[in-house]
Amino acid sequence: MPILLQINTVCNSGSTGRIAEEIANFVIQKGWKSYIAYGRGKQLSASITYHIGRDQDLLINAFAARLFDNDGFVRRKPTEQLVEYIKEIKPDIIHFHNLHGYYLNLDVLFKYLIASRTPVIWTLHDCWSFTGHCTHFDFINCTRWMIGCYSCPEKHSYPKSLLLDRSLENYAHKKELISQLNILRIVAPSSWLANLVRSSFLKIFPVAVINNGVNLKQFYPRSTGGLLERYRLGNRKVVLGVASIWNERKGLKYLVGLIDYLPADAYQIIIIGVTKAQKKRLPPEIIGIERTESIDELAQFYSLADVYVNPTLEDNFPTTNLEALACGTPVVTFKTGGSVEAIGKEHPCGAIVDVKSVPALANAVKLITTKDIAILRKMCIERANRYYDASERFKEYLNIYDDILCK
Repeated sequence: MPILLQINTVCNSGSTGRIAEEIANFVIQKGWKSYIAYGRGKQLSASITYHIGRDQDLLINAFAARLFDNDGFVRRKPTEQLVEYIKEIKPDIIHFHNLHGYYLNLDVLFKYLIASRTPVIWTLHDCWSFTGHCTHFDFINCTRWMIGCYSCPEKHSYPKSLLLDRSLENYAHKKELISQLNILRIVAPSSWLANLVRSSFLKIFPVAVINNGVNLKQFYPRSTGGLLERYRLGNRKVVLGVASIWNERKGLKYLVGLIDYLPADAYQIIIIGVTKAQKKRLPPEIIGIERTESIDELAQFYSLADVYVNPTLEDNFPTTNLEALACGTPVVTFKTGGSVEAIGKEHPCGAIVDVKSVPALANAVKLITTKDIAILRKMCIERANRYYDASERFKEYLNIYDDILCK
């Protein structure tokens, strides 16, 4: 029985955690034994799970990174324990997802994997692997990562540093370590990210594009009568926004700004994923909902919406876009990163507008809500079924795994 170990910041939570879980479910059905090692946020999982370190280790790592800009190079012991666990379970393949997030020591993990020559696949959900600090640089149009990071303009962005700037050292150290790993495939969920990888020091490794997928047995058009009554929506068109964390780069202010362009008697904006503090600051015309881990509830909200607005300023290949399409909801997004790719070249399932333009967002919403909603919903569902069925996408991962095992 082949053994797969996936490593990610979270387990079966958030977009990356759910992607790892779906991959695990798929390979288990194919006769594999699946393990997931994670840093925080455990939910129920079909895999055998391993929690890396303790909560206090996470806090110590985060505190150190805040001061010294050294996420990924702080406490060694939790990762040394992980290495012992890896030796015990003897995985045939290790599949990385997000390795940032204050839970790993890359020196310890990578030096072991370099010595053991364990086959590695790395799915990139952002750009952190090939920068000296940041997860994204689209927001400020930085190109230093192409030649070597220094004097990081994103020092105060996640993983935030309040004191030192170690982007030069981090970049050099990552490059030295990663270049020696037995990485048999870098997987990018979008063509946009794949092109960035080919311009980075990761270009020495084979790169494949495997779009994120969604579980179509979970995300599909749902009955929404209960939500209509609960929120007294009447005949208003629903404009939905969803994020696990609404920060500046997720574009919350542009979504909120739509209230100045969409009449309140005709449109209702609903934002899912806000914190309690953000919810209090929202205008009274907007319905704010704190984060939900209920996929059924999330699918109901997608189904309720007439338009899903993703105002992200930088993103890889947002799973929320796919979830919306699968529930029959067209997507409007800024022309940034890989967020545009799910909509299609001719934009049959939504609209792509200029970055940071709230009037353009509003005009796109108005235009979409004048179209035949039944036809539009059908097109969205067909596109999701054709291109973003998780089981089909995960077959591509299984093909890579099988190729590795045959070598």
